[in-house]
Amino acid sequence: MSLKLSEEARKKIIDMLNEDRAQELTAIIQYMGHHYEGEGLESPPILELFRKTAMDEMRHAEDLAERIVYLGGVPVYKPGQVQRGGDLRTMLKADLGLEDGAIERYRGHVKACAELGDTTTRLMLEKILSEEEGHADAFETALGRD
Repeated sequence: MSLKLSEEARKKIIDMLNEDRAQELTAIIQYMGHHYEGEGLESPPILELFRKTAMDEMRHAEDLAERIVYLGGVPVYKPGQVQRGGDLRTMLKADLGLEDGAIERYRGHVKACAELGDTTTRLMLEKILSEEEGHADAFETALGRD
């Protein structure tokens, strides 16, 4: 491996990426569940939003896993707590909560990677962060927020 990071820095980054991956897995399961379980006259575009966002999260989980392996780590496979059920508004609020948490977490991890000198991981996380902000905006728009 040509990556010039200390063992301690690599371990910190792997731990951060595994935290991110666990939350991405949580989002995938939660959003797909909402896609399958949502109903009502206004549901078709919302259900498609859940499905599309889950697919984006799958790509994030894959990117994180590949980077973890490259850094010499083992990707986690266990998600966090998934929220299920409720009406579409409840589902959207739960999903927005995951996105808001992801945005905060990714911002911190971007900063940490910059401080640890891992430009490649920082750039990957910045790209994911940008997409998470788009997801939050889509959920806020669906909820009718400004």
